[in-house]
Amino acid sequence: MIHPSKDIMQTKGTKLKGKRIVLCITGSVAAVQCPEIARQLMRHGAEVFTVMSSMAQKIIHPYLMEWATGNPVVTELTGKIEHVALVGEHANKADLTLIAPATANTISKIASGIDDTPVTSVASIALGSIIPIMVVPAMHESMYRHPILIENIKKLQALGVEFVEPRIEEGKAKIAETEEIVKRVFRKLAEKDMAGLRVLVTAGPTLEYIDPIRVITNKSSGKMGIAIAEEALRRGAEVTLVYGPGTVSPPQDARVVNVETTREMHRAVISELKSNEYNVFIAAAAAADFALEKSYDYKVPTCTTPELALKLKPTPKIIDEAKKVSPDTFLVAFKAEYKLSNNELIESAYERLKVSNADLIVANDVGREGAGFKADTNEVFIINKDKEAIHIPLTLKQEIARKLVDLVLLEIKSGNND
Repeated sequence: MIHPSKDIMQTKGTKLKGKRIVLCITGSVAAVQCPEIARQLMRHGAEVFTVMSSMAQKIIHPYLMEWATGNPVVTELTGKIEHVALVGEHANKADLTLIAPATANTISKIASGIDDTPVTSVASIALGSIIPIMVVPAMHESMYRHPILIENIKKLQALGVEFVEPRIEEGKAKIAETEEIVKRVFRKLAEKDMAGLRVLVTAGPTLEYIDPIRVITNKSSGKMGIAIAEEALRRGAEVTLVYGPGTVSPPQDARVVNVETTREMHRAVISELKSNEYNVFIAAAAAADFALEKSYDYKVPTCTTPELALKLKPTPKIIDEAKKVSPDTFLVAFKAEYKLSNNELIESAYERLKVSNADLIVANDVGREGAGFKADTNEVFIINKDKEAIHIPLTLKQEIARKLVDLVLLEIKSGNND
């Protein structure tokens, strides 16, 4: 009989489908975040098994984690040798041991080879079985800065243990946000089919200045480009992100080049393509199409300016120059339209693909409900040089990023960017 709590499995995607994750909880007050961590992992397809130290059980009850995961919770080691059953050397061993939250005490015990709690015993077996371990510290900042703890963290990192940095706030090293933990798990468990590839991504809007404080821009949040950069990182690529002033934070492991105007983005992209050998360039940014012919170098006063006429000129098209400076780079262009039929959208995007000599183009209609700027979801058509269009119905931008990267790799392997 399937536990009712598992009805959320894969409701947000399949990135963790088939993955078994052991969530080890220690005696930090941050343990209250664990049910949500487990549920988010499950929403992406993971099967989650919980192991709790005795101190963790004083903060949240094991029943809560049994409800959250739909699986029995290990609170002590018995004749069932639960730690070996979960992470020992056998066919059904877990794919990841996630220790979240991890106290200073537990981190130092693991580094010293001490196995006196269910959590430290699981960590010991996982190290011996060469199962990936991810540690998410949570404690007071002064404890996190303790020189012995720092040494122990370095010792574990040298053994391949990955740490998710805490948030330093209010004198505390607080547990990382659930979203960040889940992203790091994605990256850890993803198939590294982009290892060795260098990927350039643009994301976000650009600003065109009217005067020093007023700008022309668009509604782009940068979410689509960020999702693409995260997906490429997750799959092992080396990623450079040329980022306009979007509203979401760029991924930590990407090399980020911050820009404001379309001209700055143009210069940055062309410089990157000329000086570095990129395998893939995905131009997801919504760069402004027009800029002022001449901007003001002072704040235009409103009280003495009854009306203001602005003369605009086209900005340089970044994708039109990409193939000229780096012909071997696989180019993915983006094309946003408004209130077009599917056929009109595909036709418009295909014409843009031909002009820029792109290998693929992603077209979307920002006038459709739930699609386009600022939304977490999108609906797109991906069109290739043969005018074959793949429709991705309304879904999360992270899922679109995954499918787009799948298609890019397929096209590269088939030699369709010759």
